[in-house]
Parts: sequence; C-alpha cells; structure tokens
Amino acid sequence: MSSRIEVLYRVRSDAKSIAARAKGIAVEQSVEMPVEPIDDPYVLRETLGRVDDIKDMGDGTFEVRIGLASITTGMAAGQTLNMIFGNTSMQDDTVLVDAVFPPEFAEAFGGPRHGLDGLRARVNAPRRALTCSALKPQGSTPAALAKLAGQIAAGGIDYLKDDHGLADQTYSPFAERVPACAEAVAKAAARTGLPTRYLPSLCGNLDSMRRQIALARSCGLDTVLIAPLIAGVDTFQTMVKENPDFAFMTHPTMAGASRIMPSFLLGKFVRLLGSDATVFANYGGRFGYTPEECKRVSGFALQDWSGVKPCVPVPAGGMVLERVQEMLDFFGPDVMLLIGGSLLSTRERITAETARYVDAVRNYRAGQPS
Repeated sequence: MSSRIEVLYRVRSDAKSIAARAKGIAVEQSVEMPVEPIDDPYVLRETLGRVDDIKDMGDGTFEVRIGLASITTGMAAGQTLNMIFGNTSMQDDTVLVDAVFPPEFAEAFGGPRHGLDGLRARVNAPRRALTCSALKPQGSTPAALAKLAGQIAAGGIDYLKDDHGLADQTYSPFAERVPACAEAVAKAAARTGLPTRYLPSLCGNLDSMRRQIALARSCGLDTVLIAPLIAGVDTFQTMVKENPDFAFMTHPTMAGASRIMPSFLLGKFVRLLGSDATVFANYGGRFGYTPEECKRVSGFALQDWSGVKPCVPVPAGGMVLERVQEMLDFFGPDVMLLIGGSLLSTRERITAETARYVDAVRNYRAGQPS
C-alpha cells in the first residue's frame, strides 16, 4: 500500500455522531464522493482515506486521526494543503491540528536550505539568539526607508527586513527601495564590522518575484522575506527550489484566516516547504497567541526531523526591549527576536536603542532578573 499522511483534526461533536463525522472527513479529504458506487479496488485500497483513531477530549471535542494517501498530493505544496484540509476547512466544526508526513516528503520538498545554522553563520553568531527588526511605515519613500535602514544597521542588528506590507507601491517601488536600503545597510555594516543582512519583501506573481530575486542578488543580498499564504505555497516552493543560495524568512500574514493551528502551519508546514526562519505572533503582544501555542510553533520549527534542517522561530508582534530576558528565558537561544515598532518609536535615538537591544541579546544569561 502507498504511504499515508497521519492527519490530526479537532472536531466539535457529540459522542453519537463522531464516528460518522470522522468517516465523512476521511471521505471528503480523499475520494470526495459516496463510497458505495466505487468499485475500483485500487481506489478503495490506495486512495480512500481511513479513520485511524478517535479520542474524546472531554470538552465537547474529539481528536480524530485520519490516514490520507501520500500519492494524492502529487508532492506539491498547494495540493498537499488541499488534500489534508481543503474542503473540510469550510466546515466550522473542524480544526487542522497537525500532520505527520512520511519520509518521502522531506526528500521531495527539502525543507530549509540554510536553517538555524545557516542564518547564524551569515551573521557570525554560532550559538546566541539572533536579532531582527523591520522597516516601516507604509507610505515612506525609498530615501526615507534607506535612511532608517542605515540607522538601525548602525546599531548592529543581525537581520533587518522590509515590513511585509512594503511591496511595489508607487511611493516606494521595489526597484528603487531595495538598492537604496541595501547600500545603506552595507555602508553601516562596513562601519560597525558587523554583517547585518537586509531582507527585501518579495511580492506579486512568480515572474515578478523572479525579477526581484535577480535584483536582490545584484545588490549583494542573499536573504529575503516572503508571505507564503499571499504569494501561494506553490510559488514559495518554486522560489526556494530555484534559489538555493538564498535564505527565506516567511511572514504569517493571513495565517489566521483558516482553522489551521499555527503550530502546524507556521512551525511545520512552511519549514517543510523551505522556510529558513518563520515569523509568528508572540504571546503578550498585539495578537492572541497563547504561550503554549508559541511554544508549539517553536518546537515544530526546531524538532528533529530526518532530512529537514531546523527552521529559526521568530516571535514578533508588539515586542519591546524590556521583554528580551523574558523571551529568551522562554524560547531559549535557538530563536530570532523581532522587535520593530517599539524601536521605530524611539526616533532620533533609534541607533542607540538598537544597540541596547543587540547588547541585551548578546549578553543574555539564563534566569537573570528582567
């Protein structure tokens, strides 16, 4: 028999109905028709989904584990999402919690090309946590963003990314913004002696992103930001495969628009597709993730996975300098902290505040008082 993806769903149901509901999900996510008319032994044996386990969680929900045939995915990113949650995502009683992929998925997709060790090597930081910030706000000109980039890079930040909303707008065209910011960061890095990396945000269709990668490469860049749920997971997969020398940071925008647990989507799935660093909403910021879910995202990004490198977890969203000790105590050193808005609000002190942030991460000692 063909291998199976073990998919875990959380289903809201009563005890009398759950067996039928589980079977309905298995059918919907495989053959998508009544089973009775199917007389092809191959279809019944190889592609029909099967219910492997049902567990009562005691709160009106059940954990349902279903085996879905790997061959139905075609080893393509979008089709994999389609087969594990496509139609069922439109049922409001079901959440996709996790999926355990057979070994051939690691070989087919490849995972991060650089991952935790590669991103550390890019900035000569073999053991410590990494630092990151973002260029904002919308409406800024390339000159304004380049000035800001130079000021932040002068503080010694490891990674400096475009805000994910910066695309190819008339007020800040990609072709003007990226060379200007890349030059400003390079000049600051030459002065500090620290290899700050600038990440432009890829946008548009596949052809546009190919041109943008070429421009980034011509500017001496080797790391970019992409939003897989905006670009499309197949486009993301293609960009990773076509540009193995580039590292990709993934942004979580639109991740809350479906009932997929962030730990799976942002911790495991984008890692499988090639995310070297995955941004997610940290607890205690302006989004609603719990500490437990943040720990799961980080755990999925870093857990041992044969043939797949670790992906750097990047907690973000309303983070402040005063929480550096707390966040590093919580996540440990295998993390990249992303502090954006609170740095930008320091205005003329931004270089000094960035340096203070960088020093706090570099000098971190576990368990010290905040």
